[in-house]
Amino acid sequence: MKKKLRVALLFGGKSAEHEISLISARNIVAAMDKQKYDIVAIGIDKQGRWHLDPGARMLLDGETAIVECSGARNATAIMPGDTPTPMVRRNGAAGLAGIDVVFPILHGPFGEDGTVQGLLKLANLPFVGAGVLGSAVGMDKDVMKRLLRDAGIATGKFLAFERADKISFAKVKRVLGMPLFVKPANLGSSVGISKVAHPAQFRAAVAEAFRYDTKIVIEQFIAGREIECSVLGNDHPIASLPGEIVVNRDFYSYDAKYLDASGSRLEIPAKLPAKVIKEIRRTAIQVYKALCCQGMGRIDFFVQANGRVLVNEINTIPGFTKISMYPKMWEATGISYARLIDRLIRLALERFHREQRLRSSK
Repeated sequence: MKKKLRVALLFGGKSAEHEISLISARNIVAAMDKQKYDIVAIGIDKQGRWHLDPGARMLLDGETAIVECSGARNATAIMPGDTPTPMVRRNGAAGLAGIDVVFPILHGPFGEDGTVQGLLKLANLPFVGAGVLGSAVGMDKDVMKRLLRDAGIATGKFLAFERADKISFAKVKRVLGMPLFVKPANLGSSVGISKVAHPAQFRAAVAEAFRYDTKIVIEQFIAGREIECSVLGNDHPIASLPGEIVVNRDFYSYDAKYLDASGSRLEIPAKLPAKVIKEIRRTAIQVYKALCCQGMGRIDFFVQANGRVLVNEINTIPGFTKISMYPKMWEATGISYARLIDRLIRLALERFHREQRLRSSK
């Protein structure tokens, strides 16, 4: 019998997207073929403490949709996070043992931004998804959009500001027009995002974005259909059929994505002309390569009434909940959820073994 792969599922995290990670992780565990994989749960709580089984399993086994890492007394803490407690292991507890591959399902900062990817590379462990550089530039909306612009890929107008900058509403309005969006530069799931339709809303929107990041981006409003496309692969990535998010709110907010069942609906595949679908799939791969991505990514677009396609952003660790666009678009393209996980793990191992052949000394 073929030996099972030992897969460490890394989830939770200090990000404002912590709860979404837990839901994604539970769905991945449910879909993984237990005949192929032994699953090791590593949960990171909101204080940044890392927990092995059984503490981490508490996140996955909870019956409610949103469960928080509790750091129960029977948990094995392997990193202390924000607490002064040193790394500890229960008396007599078994070690982590060999891990064949790590599957990070951490959304947002401290997981999707290259920090965890760097740690895993230092530990010489294969891992699913983009590497350090692709993760970092994909997370930072300012850097990402500058790279897209330099690559000649159409994207909306934007301005970026640090906390110490003086932000002139008059200048922002002159460059971007109204309405506009204010966002943290390094976050996803629509957390901290505000739509500004009136001058009186601007300062509060800026303050809200700075609650989550030290840098913000302000983007022009683009009237168009919200289209997404999944990408899979390393050197030769492929793109899925696109899907459309039909929003029933003012914009695709956190509530519309995760809490309000009537906030939006998904149409997969998107009802678009064949010519536009071809352009979206081609551009998605172009974006993926320009941003140095590997493994997986979901590219978000706007399609305007005249058919023009604009790139909004990339998500290098997309959601894996039951209603998430990334796996659903692959299902529509002919790759099931379980097969998708198999492909992602295989891609991680292929990249790792290729990198292992590189010389590290003369």
